[in-house]
Amino acid sequence: MPRVLWLLVIGMMVNVTGSSFLWPLNTIYIHDKLGKSLSVAGLVLMLNAAATVVGNLSGGVLYDKIGGYRSILLGTIMTVLALAGLNIWHGWPHYVIFLAIIGLGTGMIMPSMYAMAGSVWKEGGRRAFNAVYIAQNVGVAVGSALGGFVASLSFEYIFMANLWMFVAFLFIAVFGYRHISNQSIPQASSLKQPVPKRNKHKLIALLILCTAFLLCWVGYVQWMSTIASYTQDINISLKQYGLLWTMNGALIVLGQPIVSPVIKKSSLHLKGQIIVGIIIFILSFIIAGAADGFKGLAAAMIILTFGEMFVWPAVPTIANQLAPKGREGFYQGIVNSTGTGGRMIGPLLGGILVDFYGMSMLFIVLIVLLVIAILLTIVFDRSLKESSNKKLSAST
Repeated sequence: MPRVLWLLVIGMMVNVTGSSFLWPLNTIYIHDKLGKSLSVAGLVLMLNAAATVVGNLSGGVLYDKIGGYRSILLGTIMTVLALAGLNIWHGWPHYVIFLAIIGLGTGMIMPSMYAMAGSVWKEGGRRAFNAVYIAQNVGVAVGSALGGFVASLSFEYIFMANLWMFVAFLFIAVFGYRHISNQSIPQASSLKQPVPKRNKHKLIALLILCTAFLLCWVGYVQWMSTIASYTQDINISLKQYGLLWTMNGALIVLGQPIVSPVIKKSSLHLKGQIIVGIIIFILSFIIAGAADGFKGLAAAMIILTFGEMFVWPAVPTIANQLAPKGREGFYQGIVNSTGTGGRMIGPLLGGILVDFYGMSMLFIVLIVLLVIAILLTIVFDRSLKESSNKKLSAST
């Protein structure tokens, strides 16, 4: 793995560790500490995710125009300032405002991180994105484990820890990423050219795949919202809830020697990896729906983790393969924004379903959405194949 990719991996780990102090506990804080309903909590998280979508798309466009270094600095400075404000004012409605700004700032960072990873190790293929993905989950494991413990002492310490981790990431970005971006900025002339007609099929394929990606995230985010609150109803402590995410992050790192050989020996292409992962997601939610204690949810989390190891790295890899030259940031912005869109819709949908129909209905709806995601994944590249067949027919 190239040295510059290690810098991105370390930065991603620090970034996500900081975020993971807060995001798994957002619903609990809004519901239990600020006294709002699950539906209101879902609306707050929806606003945060909507701001992140804007950040993802703008961050992707900025990467293509000014490079990853400046884009990451802009997003990180914005996040640090918002977290400083959150440490001072974290009541209602200040919490909502700062959470939205944090979403915008962190959203601007991610497309550049992924696009830079793809640019510095093009021959690595899926491995470059898998390395960034593993770093994310090391951050999740460390941040959520510490976050659950720190939150049991005081939520104010959570805000402080989040701030200092992003200050550390700012220093890594300033001193580590300046020269990486020079490899990624396209020529200005390429930005002025219209997208060739043939690339429309690639964009359509990506949008169909990203719709499936969004539906997967609608389900996955329930572990951070409705299921997080549900754990309190079945007497699972904050420490135990944090442990679930620690298991998630640790298993992603330790499970690579299991998943990688399976993918290689079975010769699963990227589409097949996504389909297998979604089927595993469905199994996870079936088990979670039947769970009534920590052991059941822990088993569901373990299964869920294996599912995401197949799905999450595959989608940005496909986006990188589909992206025309000079549009890598934009395509990664689409992937990140649709994933964030799932995190935006999920808490609100889940909160409404649980408030009005209960947890059982939530799990039924999630399984239906995941089945739809499988169907979309199966057909996402059909337009590309049809276009390729037409070209072959025309040439003969």
